[in-house]
Amino acid sequence: MIKKISAPVAKKIPHKTEIHGHERVDHYYWVRDDNREDPEVLSHLEAENRYLKSVMAHTEDFQAKLYDEIIGRIKKDDSSVPVLHKNYWYQSKFDEINEYPVHVRWKDEENAEEELLFDVNEMAKGHSYFNLGGYYISPDNKVAAFSTDTLSRRIYTVRFKDLESGELLDDKLKGTSGQLFWANDNKTVFYIKKNRQTLLGNKVYRHKLGTDQKEDVLVYEEKNLIFYTFLGKSKDDSVLFIFHNTTSRAGVSVLDADNPDGTFRHFLPLEENHEYTIDKMGDYFYIYTNYEAKNFRIMKVHKNHTSDKSKWENVVGHRENVFISDFTIFKNALVFHEKENGENRICVLNFETGKLTKLQFDDPVFDVNISSNPDVDSTKVRLTYSSLTTPLSVYDYDLKTGSRVLLKQDKILGDFDPKNYKSERIFIEARDGVKVPVSLVYRKSMFCRDGSNPLFQYAYGSYGITIEPSFSATRLSLLDRGVVYAIAHVRGGQMLGRPWYEAGKLLNKKNTFNDFIDVTKALVNKGYADKKKIYANGGSAGGLLMGSVLNMAPELYLGVGVHVPFVDVVTTMLDTSIPLTTNEYDEWGNPEIKEYYDYILSYSPYDNIARQDYPNILVTTGLHDSQVQYFEPMKWVAKLREYKTDKNLLLFETDMEAGHGGASGRFKRYKQIALEYVFFFDLLGINK
Repeated sequence: MIKKISAPVAKKIPHKTEIHGHERVDHYYWVRDDNREDPEVLSHLEAENRYLKSVMAHTEDFQAKLYDEIIGRIKKDDSSVPVLHKNYWYQSKFDEINEYPVHVRWKDEENAEEELLFDVNEMAKGHSYFNLGGYYISPDNKVAAFSTDTLSRRIYTVRFKDLESGELLDDKLKGTSGQLFWANDNKTVFYIKKNRQTLLGNKVYRHKLGTDQKEDVLVYEEKNLIFYTFLGKSKDDSVLFIFHNTTSRAGVSVLDADNPDGTFRHFLPLEENHEYTIDKMGDYFYIYTNYEAKNFRIMKVHKNHTSDKSKWENVVGHRENVFISDFTIFKNALVFHEKENGENRICVLNFETGKLTKLQFDDPVFDVNISSNPDVDSTKVRLTYSSLTTPLSVYDYDLKTGSRVLLKQDKILGDFDPKNYKSERIFIEARDGVKVPVSLVYRKSMFCRDGSNPLFQYAYGSYGITIEPSFSATRLSLLDRGVVYAIAHVRGGQMLGRPWYEAGKLLNKKNTFNDFIDVTKALVNKGYADKKKIYANGGSAGGLLMGSVLNMAPELYLGVGVHVPFVDVVTTMLDTSIPLTTNEYDEWGNPEIKEYYDYILSYSPYDNIARQDYPNILVTTGLHDSQVQYFEPMKWVAKLREYKTDKNLLLFETDMEAGHGGASGRFKRYKQIALEYVFFFDLLGINK
C-alpha cells in the first residue's frame, strides 16, 4: 500500500521582466533548465509523480483493468493495407506482443518474396524512447534512407541501408528534421538541419552518398524565422520542393530533380496573405491557393509561366461557403477534399470527360481523407474513412466509375457493435450569435435526455487544425459507462472554413475560449449532460484552451485534463530562444508589439491564475517535450497550488522519458489514457 503524501510545494524566487512599461514578477521562472539536468528540478518533478501515485493508489487496480480493457480491443497481429510504389508493394505489420511495427516490401510480380526493410522492435532495443521518423527509398529501389529519434526531441539522425546487401552505409546525417528526399541520380539527397536550441529547421542541405556530413552543401537558409521549412517531391518525381509556410503566407521553391546541383527557385515569390502549395503532372503545375479565394481553389499553370498569375487557370473554382482542404493528382484525374457547413466530401474530376463526381458515404457525420496514392498511373484513389461509430476503414474508389471497394476495416475485439451507439452533429449559438458545431456520440441504451449523463468535452481550437469526428476504440470505455463524448469545433480550427480559423487567432483568440464555455452551458441546457458531472480535456494549444477556461469558468467543471499545455504564453512568446516561438507570431501575435502584448496578457493562463476555487485537475507532460517545454506546465501547477482556494485534486505527471507525443510504442500511451479515464470515473464514483 502506498502511503499518502503531501503535495509538493515549489520554492519561490522572484524574476522580474518589464516591457511596454509593464512589470511582471514570475516566482517560478527558476524551474526552466534547458539541459534537463538540474537536480532540484528533476527532484521536484519526481516528487509530483510520487504525489500523484499516492493520491491515485486506491485506483491502481481499476487503472490496470481499464488498460487491459482498452488494449483488449486492439487486434494485436495487424497489418496495413499494402501500397504500390515504383513496382514494389509496401506494408507495415504488428505481431501479438511487440510495441513496434515491422516494415516489409515485395515486388509487384507473382510469387514475389517478401523483403524485410526495418524491424523497429530490434532497432528500439536499449532505448527507453524510440521513433522511426520515416524511410525514403531511392528512385532505383536500391537504398533506403531512414531517420530515428531516441530522445523525443524531434531531432533525427539519418542513416542509409543498402537494400541488396542489408548493410548500413557509412553516411550519417545528424541533427535533422527527419525528412529527406532523393534526387533522381540515386546518390543525392536533400535534408533539413535543425537548430538545437530553437529546434527550428531552417537550413536545407545537399548530401552526396559516400561523403562526410561536413562536406554537405547548404542550398537554402530561411532567414525569416517566422517560416516553417519542409521538403517534398512532385507526384511525377520530376521536381523537388522546399515549402515555406506560416499561418498567413505560404509558398514553394522548386528544383529539377534531374539536376540536383542546380539552384532552387521560387515558383512564385512569397506575397503577404497569399498561401499556396503545388504539385506537378507532366507540363503543368497544379496550385492549391487562396489567391482571390478565401476558402481556396485549385488552379493550374504551364511550367514556363509559374510566376505570372494571369496565366493561372481555374480547375476547381472558389465557392464562398465551401472550403477546399486537400488534393492529389493522377494522370487522368484530380481528387480533392472539401467541406461545406462542416461536412466532409471527396470529389473526383475526370480530366478526360470533365465530369465531377462527389463520392458517397454511409454515416451522417464522418471523417474521410485522401490516403497514400504514390502511383500516378493508378485508376483508383485510396481513402481512409471513419465516423464516431464506424472504425477506421480503407477504401479504393474507382476514378472512372465511382465504385468503391472496402480493403480493410479496423477490427474492434470484444462485443463492439456500432448499432449500439449514436452520433449527432448539432449547432450551438455562442454569446455573440455565431453558431458553433458540436459532434456528439453516446451509447444509446445509457443515454437519458434528462440531463443526468456525465459529459467528456474535448477541443483544440488553434492553427486551423480541425478535429474531425473520427472513431476511437479507447473512447468506448467512456461511452460504455454512460459518458456522453463531445467534440466542440470551436473557432481557431477550420471546421467551417478559413474564416472560422481567422475568427479564433491573434486578436480574436478569446472566441476560442468563449465558444468552449458556451458549448458546455448549452449541452447542459439541452439535456445532454449533468452540470455536476462535466469533464473538459485538451492538450498542447488545447491545453492553452483548458488553462484559459479554468480561469474564466472554473465552476462549470468537475474535472479537467490538461496535457502538454501551452500555458505561459507571454513569457514564451517574448523569448525567441524557446523552440518555435518565432514561428508562432502569426498565430498569437508578437508581444514586442504592445497591442498584442496586452491582449495575450489578458488571457495567458499562467498570468491570470486567480485566488478562487478550481475544479479537480490532472496535468501531464514529457520532460523532453520539444513543442511545449516541460517548465510551462511545471510552473503553472506550482502557481495553481499557491493560489487556488479549494481542496480539489491537482495532480501533475511528467513522463521522464517522453516528449510532446508521449511514450513511444503502440501500447504504452494507453496507460496514460487509463489514468485519465480513471481520474474522471473516480470523481463520478465509478470504480469498475
